[in-house]
Amino acid sequence: MLCVRAWRGLSALLRGGPRTHSRSYTAGARLDISGIYPPIATPFTHTEDVDYQKLEENLHKYAKLPFKGLVVQGSNGEYPFLTEEERVEVVKTVRKSLPAGKLLLAGSGCESTRATVQLSEKMAAAGADAVLVVTPCFYKSKMDSQALIKHYSTVADRSPVPVVLYSVPANTGVDLPLDAVAFLSQHPNIVGLKDSGGDITRISLAVHKTKRHDFQVLAGSAGFLMAAYCVGAVGGVCALANILGREVCELERLCVSGRWEEARVLQQLLIEPNAAVTRKLGVPALKQAMEWFGFHGGACRSPHQPLTEAETQQLRRDFASNGWL
Repeated sequence: MLCVRAWRGLSALLRGGPRTHSRSYTAGARLDISGIYPPIATPFTHTEDVDYQKLEENLHKYAKLPFKGLVVQGSNGEYPFLTEEERVEVVKTVRKSLPAGKLLLAGSGCESTRATVQLSEKMAAAGADAVLVVTPCFYKSKMDSQALIKHYSTVADRSPVPVVLYSVPANTGVDLPLDAVAFLSQHPNIVGLKDSGGDITRISLAVHKTKRHDFQVLAGSAGFLMAAYCVGAVGGVCALANILGREVCELERLCVSGRWEEARVLQQLLIEPNAAVTRKLGVPALKQAMEWFGFHGGACRSPHQPLTEAETQQLRRDFASNGWL
């Protein structure tokens, strides 16, 4: 890993000059983010208000599962539909209920660097152990390596807690370039990457190009979790863990212990249910399946719409045909 002074020199050159920093960094071990995290859903009432009581009930159930921690205000938390105040309040609520030793990764990504810095500071104050920062995407044609390196460098310079990069091209249309990931992996306050793209060659290269910098790569889906472990990922942020949390954690355990044949069998049983609650039917399906498995999914917030009857039947088939219902 580059020392902090060397990193700051590189950052200053990239940005066109020196700058002051709102925090200082010290050399040492980075935050260990290995393990499984559900990106928790945000339950809403029938009037589309955040249902904090149902959220807390979910948290009590998740506390009994062997998760490394929780991701709060990620894509599955419908963060684009929440106000900033709601996003922070949800993180505060989770922090109060989260058992000691469990990590809280809070989504703080916004379209501007300035807003991302401000929200990262608020998430840290609300109790986040690290912030998950999605790529800006509204001006996607301008989000090249140079722009993203500058964005993430500034956020990491100013964030009171470690930063995890977040690439989810299916939602943003922006795939965080590998050269940017390699450069940013040297920053002392950037600890890892959540890659939701599903390209195993890309995940493998991300691991390879950052291996000298104590940088950690997380798979962004249970659908390719085993493959990601095979190429050096250290964990996963998996929507399916909201529903089949114990099973996703078991897949992690099998991979880490090298029991690949057993892992392969379990992985194959998770692929269709995972696809159903992510790329096929999305957050409404995730919330519906949560209800079937004893959790509170709750309503979605508009413009999300409930599943149609046909979609609900398809969702049930995808779980039942693999033995989960």
